[in-house]
Amino acid sequence: MTSVPRTAPTDSLGRRLAYLRLSVTPACTFRCVYCLPDGSGSRSSGRPLTVREIGRLLAGFAGIGLGKVRLSGGEATTRSDFAEIIRTAAHTPGIRTVALTTNGYRLERNARIWRQAGLATLNVSVDSLNRETFARIAGVDHLHQVLGGLEAALEAGFERVKINTVLLKTVNDREVGAFLNLARDRPLDVRFIELMRTHDNAAFFERHHLRADTLVRQLEELGWVRQGRAFDDGPARVYTHPDSRGRVGIIAPYSRDFCTACNRVRVTATGELRLCLFGTEGVSLRPYLQEDRQRPLLQHTVLRSLALKPAGHRLASGDSGVTDHLASIGG
Repeated sequence: MTSVPRTAPTDSLGRRLAYLRLSVTPACTFRCVYCLPDGSGSRSSGRPLTVREIGRLLAGFAGIGLGKVRLSGGEATTRSDFAEIIRTAAHTPGIRTVALTTNGYRLERNARIWRQAGLATLNVSVDSLNRETFARIAGVDHLHQVLGGLEAALEAGFERVKINTVLLKTVNDREVGAFLNLARDRPLDVRFIELMRTHDNAAFFERHHLRADTLVRQLEELGWVRQGRAFDDGPARVYTHPDSRGRVGIIAPYSRDFCTACNRVRVTATGELRLCLFGTEGVSLRPYLQEDRQRPLLQHTVLRSLALKPAGHRLASGDSGVTDHLASIGG
């Protein structure tokens, strides 16, 4: 288990904050039914942060002790300057890990380039291993390209490659065994994610939500054992099996203890600090990203805001805060 940096900031509840999830664009090339069924998400107002603004943002967060950044979107790799963003993050003093969440469509031809630029770990969204089901969920028939991207990522030597799968009742819930086999035979982590309700997907949520507890029981019956949690790990409960090369993670936002170990904050593509994925308000950081000399003011604003980080979300009562869809904040 990794040690906790002495400088890691804490919120008012004493939770030590390890990493930043940074959306670099709200746009996406897929039309996933649970996220952006109507298209790119580019209707979000404002232009995304520039590379220079991103560099100042990361320097500020690293200076207060957040050593991990996860780049996301929308689809982060749609930006033509994405490799430059990776290099900027990787060369920021204090940033120890640069991670990416992606739909994998551009991965096959770019995996080695991004790895050489400094990208360390990778999460690839794969909601089905069946071509027709994948197309039904993602809105595009790109499973072949995504699986090719996974192979390229393994060959490129990333520190860890993970698959993200949103569990959907009556859609892909019968594929759990196929994903477990994938983790058994290859050094891949598979993370099953419980569907979350947002303003845009309420009706879909009612039809297809499947509680993560069902999968937990299934894993335990098959001999999977839950592991401890490192300081800068994400929200997944991680399980291992003696016969599996990979691991399985479960992200269960509706579990009672989901928020007790929250160790992250988010910044939207336009520079708004969000203390909770489903929070009710944000703090604009962009005014403090225009000159290097503004870093102390940026850090003061962030540290002051951390005191307002809520104890938890209110998803169980149907309140998803100001999050219209996950692409608007980077998931």
